[in-house]
Amino acid sequence: MRSTAHNAMLLMIGSSIVLALSLGIRHAFGLFLPPMSLEFGWGREVFAFAIAIQNLIWGLLQPFVGAFADRYGVKRTVFISAIAYALGLLLMAFASTPSALVLSAGLLIGFGLSGTSFAVLLSAVGRSIVAEKRSMAMGIASAAGSLGQFVMLPGTLGLLEWLGWSCTLLVCAALIALLIPLSRLLHEDLSSTQTEEPKLPLLSVLRQVAGHTDFWLLSLGFLVCGFQVVFIGIHIPAYLLAQHLPAQAGTTVLALVGLFNIAGTWCAGWLGGRYAKPQLLAALYLLRAVVIALFFYMPISLFSAYAFAIAMGLLWLSTVPLTNGTIASMFGVRYLSMLAGVVFLFHQIGSFLGGWLGGLAYDQTGSYALVWQLSIVLSVIAALLNLPIRERLVAFSTRD
Repeated sequence: MRSTAHNAMLLMIGSSIVLALSLGIRHAFGLFLPPMSLEFGWGREVFAFAIAIQNLIWGLLQPFVGAFADRYGVKRTVFISAIAYALGLLLMAFASTPSALVLSAGLLIGFGLSGTSFAVLLSAVGRSIVAEKRSMAMGIASAAGSLGQFVMLPGTLGLLEWLGWSCTLLVCAALIALLIPLSRLLHEDLSSTQTEEPKLPLLSVLRQVAGHTDFWLLSLGFLVCGFQVVFIGIHIPAYLLAQHLPAQAGTTVLALVGLFNIAGTWCAGWLGGRYAKPQLLAALYLLRAVVIALFFYMPISLFSAYAFAIAMGLLWLSTVPLTNGTIASMFGVRYLSMLAGVVFLFHQIGSFLGGWLGGLAYDQTGSYALVWQLSIVLSVIAALLNLPIRERLVAFSTRD
């Protein structure tokens, strides 16, 4: 029993470190948009499109990487994905054409993120923790990703000012390479989930899950989350510059988002263990609509930007432990990485649209106004999608 608890604790600590580094670097990509676009004479759409491809590849691969993690464990998954992530950053440091940027920042880093982010690591934590503490444990691990964002954003800005964008990417590649030996700490006992129920073909599991409306409602709501966080994460520094705020304002905003998201994800995990998670998700999306509307329609200042960062930080990734927890409540933990990966695919479709449309809208109209307004409308839609979802355990049929 002590060994099991010890391994579970190591897994949660190791997963937290992986998330902090992986997502901390990923959230800093928006800082590379201005210097790379300026040096190579690209419009904002070029960089935004590469990041959009990254998010799309991440999402498309996530169900398959999740299925791999369900079968072979999180240790092997992180080991392989970290190699791809580090290689992508290394090649991005020398990318001088749009196609090279898409290959490195898009394809390779997208693959790397699919095995070093929430769907795989939170699922592993969820499998290792008893049901009554699962939501809280996921919240703690999610908060680590936010801590990485808070630390890496100002750190990355300092490196950019000191070393330039290319050398900064090399430093980021070295940090991600640390995840390769760290993966050895991620011990996971898959035998406990393999004896709960008869093993089913993955296609059978997916067909049965696809027959539940609540699964699709949850997935479509998560698409909105992806749209908003990537649009804001990539374009808020440039947006604030266009509003005549100092260059450091965008970095400070994203760092504040990361800092306050630590509290937000922890509280979401705690609340998810006590109240209905879909209703909490609906409330979060409605609050996002209010916060975005106030920020966009009120005069922009440093005060309003930082107030927006604090409010959005509390709501930023609070959706993640609640969404993954809802999947576990409905379908159990045996296929959790794969099913979380399917839901996350929708998140990444939204991420692709948010990242790309932000750059496209600006290049075509000279303004981000259309995408801000769309974000408000989508928040309300996501809230309405989550309201009817009910957390009830679905038993898989062996006859499909």
